[in-house]
Amino acid sequence: MKYLGCIAGVFAASMAAAETPELVVYTYDSFVSDWGPGPAVEKAFEAECGCDLKFVGAGDGAALLARIKLEGASTEADVVLGLDTNLTAAANATELFAAQSVSAQYSLPIEWNDETFVPYDWGYFAFVHKTGIDAPTSLKALGESDLKIVIQDPRSSTPGLGLLMWVKAAYGDEAPMIWESLSDNIVTVTKGWSEAYGLFLEGEADMALSYTTSPAYHLIAEEDAGFAAAAFDEGHYLQVEVAGKLASSDQPELADQFLAFMVNEEFQTIIPTTNWMYPAVTPAAGLPNGFETLVTPTKSLLVPAEDAPAVRDAALAEWLTALSK
Repeated sequence: MKYLGCIAGVFAASMAAAETPELVVYTYDSFVSDWGPGPAVEKAFEAECGCDLKFVGAGDGAALLARIKLEGASTEADVVLGLDTNLTAAANATELFAAQSVSAQYSLPIEWNDETFVPYDWGYFAFVHKTGIDAPTSLKALGESDLKIVIQDPRSSTPGLGLLMWVKAAYGDEAPMIWESLSDNIVTVTKGWSEAYGLFLEGEADMALSYTTSPAYHLIAEEDAGFAAAAFDEGHYLQVEVAGKLASSDQPELADQFLAFMVNEEFQTIIPTTNWMYPAVTPAAGLPNGFETLVTPTKSLLVPAEDAPAVRDAALAEWLTALSK
């Protein structure tokens, strides 16, 4: 009887597991890290949906799109979280993403009317350094300095791609000269943000390509005011991070529920002190103490999403040529 009871218990557990819907979300590695938003988002959404939310880390942001292209309609992903406006046109061109109908009172620096992707946070790219150094005030001045920097590969990383677009947006036809100047400063080019920032923290470089919000992590989480983002005269490039639903999803309603959840109060409150970015919808309580100390760019740079693929191709060729010399 004990044996039969055991079998019945296992069968019941298996049936319950089979009846629990699973939502698979591809995202970048830092999002699903122990210190990232993933664990808190998973707990909060599962309490609402009665489902199993499964995050899959797939490298850095730009690597997400490459993986989706490779897997095509056979992908296991229901949602991709971690693309940005430099990639949304290319993502739409794959015809792998479905339209969404999420609406929210966004607090973004730009108007949002994309019919496919839902924004969940935003920030400005910047070079982060420890206080006490003579920080440059422009990309050009950085290239003329002896400071050592770590950056990310634009082919796999959204910050790396952001820097590519930043240089192009700020300097236009002079971009190749800026890259030639910066090439001597670059210690290494990493696949993703985590590796680059880790090298900076280990003392392998004076500055790392990151965000104006990165010092908030050190200030709030570590109570360390010894980090700052260099303010650049030519302005800083804006990143808006987004998520989208795959047309091939076998859980389309659950995917829609997750996209809507991303812009609600609970999700947006998690973002500032886990992903260390500005929330796409400002929570009722506002931003955490410490965010008021951050650098506010005097000029915001952004290549329109529809122009990004062509600009990226030209800028990438310039980048590869400069770094190969």
